[in-house]
Amino acid sequence: MPVASTWTEAAKALADKVTGDTPAWHDAVSNTPRHLLVPRWWRRIPNSPTQEWELVHLPEDSPERLHAAYSDETLVTRVGPLHADRAQPDERASGDPTSSSTLPGLIVSMADRLGAKPGHQVLDVGTGSGYSAALFGRRLGDENVTSVDVDPYLVDAARTRLAEFGRAPRMEAIDATGELPGSEYDRIMATVSVRPVPPSWLRALRPGGRLVTTIAHTALLITADMGTDGIARGSVQPDPATFMETRQEADYPPKLNDVFVSARVREGEDVRPPDGPIPDLWQEWPLRWLYELETPGVETRAATYPEDGRRVVWLLAEDGSWARAEDGTAPLVHQGGPRRLWDDLERVRRKWEEHNRFSLHSLRAELSSEGGSLLSPDGSWTFTV
Repeated sequence: MPVASTWTEAAKALADKVTGDTPAWHDAVSNTPRHLLVPRWWRRIPNSPTQEWELVHLPEDSPERLHAAYSDETLVTRVGPLHADRAQPDERASGDPTSSSTLPGLIVSMADRLGAKPGHQVLDVGTGSGYSAALFGRRLGDENVTSVDVDPYLVDAARTRLAEFGRAPRMEAIDATGELPGSEYDRIMATVSVRPVPPSWLRALRPGGRLVTTIAHTALLITADMGTDGIARGSVQPDPATFMETRQEADYPPKLNDVFVSARVREGEDVRPPDGPIPDLWQEWPLRWLYELETPGVETRAATYPEDGRRVVWLLAEDGSWARAEDGTAPLVHQGGPRRLWDDLERVRRKWEEHNRFSLHSLRAELSSEGGSLLSPDGSWTFTV
């Protein structure tokens, strides 16, 4: 396909691609200049040992910038505490992404699930580049859109860039897990992940209103409708979505490298063969997410030893608990610290198998300002979210 020569051509081509099943959003995507919202971004340096990123800064009218901006891809705009806007041309960033412009197709899909109509008051949680706020503003009217983010710079930059093409939604820099601007919304969509679902969201959602969000450290996308009894009921959707977790500081807490030092090669306090095959938690994602729901906050790492092809999985916890599982001709599990993390993983796997490995998309959601739960189809499993 030839590279578009103008942003309007590129935006229309993107709209044709991502709104085939959601034609109501075609106009908004076609008329939103994403390249103005994301003038610079970070690109991961392949095979960098410390997760390094290089800056991408291209002329506004260059074909390469139009191609990137109007591709259905996520553009990472902030790594650690460093925003691409504030980086020097040859500067590199290191660490995990802390803000991005989410791939447009996912934004459109979530907005469609939200079911927002003209006249609805919509809360957009996670301003980022301002792209989702722009789409909502175009379709629903700026006066019906409130967008929030924890980072004042992101909010200011998005407000300025949106104004360049006539968009002026209400925008505020707040911690969205606390109190919200405004007290009543018909729709809430979050492009950050949460756990727990903030009580303020459920208090602000009107009866008949709808919430679309994801659960932190999983790709479980939840849609729930608020009832007259103050409980929003819904389910996990069939298409997964991964978002950065809400944060209160400039960066996320450091990874558990100190625990990993112990877990990497140390003899465990408990050493035994695994109960069954060692799972690849990056391929067996339903098991990984069930484990996260049951045992939140466990960091997972994996590696393959090139000399013999052995695969190793580590589980790490903030309290110093760790597990290392090594496959090969004689698989072994080493565990240390106050908890036995691999025992927990095997317990989750056994219970899931006893219940016929039900689809995670069959989990039901019940959310209220008093607390939230995901429930398995037969009610045998309840996860607090």
